Amino acid sequence: WRPSFRYERSRIAYAKGFKRVWYQGSTDHRGTPERPGRTVTLHEEAGAVVWGRAFEVRDEDWEDGGIYAYLKEREKQYDLEARLPLFQVCEETGEERVAVEEALTWIATPDRVLNPNYLGPLPLEQLAKQIAISSGPSGPNSEYLFMLADAMREHGLGDAELFQLEEEVRAQLEDGAGS
Repeated sequence: WRPSFRYERSRIAYAKGFKRVWYQGSTDHRGTPERPGRTVTLHEEAGAVVWGRAFEVRDEDWEDGGIYAYLKEREKQYDLEARLPLFQVCEETGEERVAVEEALTWIATPDRVLNPNYLGPLPLEQLAKQIAISSGPSGPNSEYLFMLADAMREHGLGDAELFQLEEEVRAQLEDGAGS
């Protein structure tokens, strides 16, 4: 939602057949090897949609400007580089249309050989506790969650599971879980 690279424009769109889940461990950004944080990934689920922000990058910035190399390094703990179609609904007609034919994303898979940081699902309370107590070089894991939830609200997008997790993490932090 908040890129640290140059882009031409961005658009809010959704991928079909996926949902956002907190299955990926983060030992290099929002956690440590001793206390991994959690980051989101996409998980296939029939009928689901997941909203996000797509960034258009100039060709010369992509390869020569190092954006692709930067993203590969940043997303190195995810093991699957995927290209997905993204969709939007036309405001005038209400019809769904393809907004981006092939959007690049990285996905965490449960293959423990290719992805040793895959953690899988946890019950809400345990997941919230892990997020509340984890912190890494990029800051507290809770900050990552809160920034994602804020970005969703800023764009008028709902995500009941995300907001429920946010509420639980805030409650745990108030109870001293992060100290």
